[in-house]
Amino acid sequence: MQVDLFDFDLPEELIALRPAVPRDSARLLHVGATGEPDHYLVSELPQFLGAGDVMVVNTTKVIPARLVGRRVRPAGEGVANTGAKVELTLTERLGPVAWGCLLKPARRVKAGDKILFDSDVEAQVTARDRSTATLEFDLEPAVMEPVLAHIGAMPLPPYIAGKRAPDARDNDDYQTLFAAHAGAVAAPTAGLHFTAELVKALSEKGVSVVEVTLHVGPGTFLPVKVSDTKTHVMHSEWGEVTQKAADAINAARAQGGRIVCVGTTALRLVESACPEAGRIAAFRGDTDIFITPGYQFRICDLLLTNFHLPRSTLFMLVSAFSGLSVMQAAYAEAVAKGYRFYSYGDACLLTRAGVARTEETGTENAGEI
Repeated sequence: MQVDLFDFDLPEELIALRPAVPRDSARLLHVGATGEPDHYLVSELPQFLGAGDVMVVNTTKVIPARLVGRRVRPAGEGVANTGAKVELTLTERLGPVAWGCLLKPARRVKAGDKILFDSDVEAQVTARDRSTATLEFDLEPAVMEPVLAHIGAMPLPPYIAGKRAPDARDNDDYQTLFAAHAGAVAAPTAGLHFTAELVKALSEKGVSVVEVTLHVGPGTFLPVKVSDTKTHVMHSEWGEVTQKAADAINAARAQGGRIVCVGTTALRLVESACPEAGRIAAFRGDTDIFITPGYQFRICDLLLTNFHLPRSTLFMLVSAFSGLSVMQAAYAEAVAKGYRFYSYGDACLLTRAGVARTEETGTENAGEI
């Protein structure tokens, strides 16, 4: 498909720089079986779910992956040790104290250099390729996470970081209620809308929560630079669906419950773990699943997600889920009504195309729309 089909105009003032307070006071655009959008708040989510439904959440935890240091170059290599400033974002854990990273500016660093951070923390550059590098920190593995918490900052998306620096508020704001397993360099943003009160209200309706983990990588922000989706190379991310989680999802499906994915990361992971339609298996490893219109969804019935960038793989995913024309109309409605976009913005609850459902009872019928 032509990437131009997934373009739309978005006024810059609709890009949210801070989340709603409280989190579940964000607006919710509901796109149901008819494709017509309706307007609610996230706190009203329980009215759309019923007993037996399963909400799949991503338990990844964002690490403070944005670091600033000074290059330290050994003497005698023809270049003075200038202490050049280097900004980097950790992207992937390669070992107990080894990380892949993005460098800015990359030209200031080469293999063999050291980078000195606050508190005399050092890392050796063991390899470099264009704008990426591999670092080996001079730390014991047990202290890696607390040291990063001390010297790093939250890796806010470019469309936020370009307008303001990360601050102490982001340490909480950019972490979901479900965060438990450190490894992401971007938040699974649909989960940012949940409060303890909202989870309690869902539980009281008989909605259960199933936890999976997908460590969101920086590729989630990469633009699609090709003209045709067929030639786009999707980024890979590590995820896990435990046997316990798979059993809970399969049991719910067998009993007529709906599978509600909280965010595109949860959806991509559970779809990757399905060997066949209607059944999920335990999964542990990398996934580079790229979902575009025409994809046949295997397990997910409803999707709670934020509003995504034009021409992005995530807007392509929601267009595959609910239909391109439906999402074009829904996004036009969201823009017209002043919804807030992207990571700290508002949310939408989408129904999978081809599924009509009775929301209060949680029953569904395929092929009735």
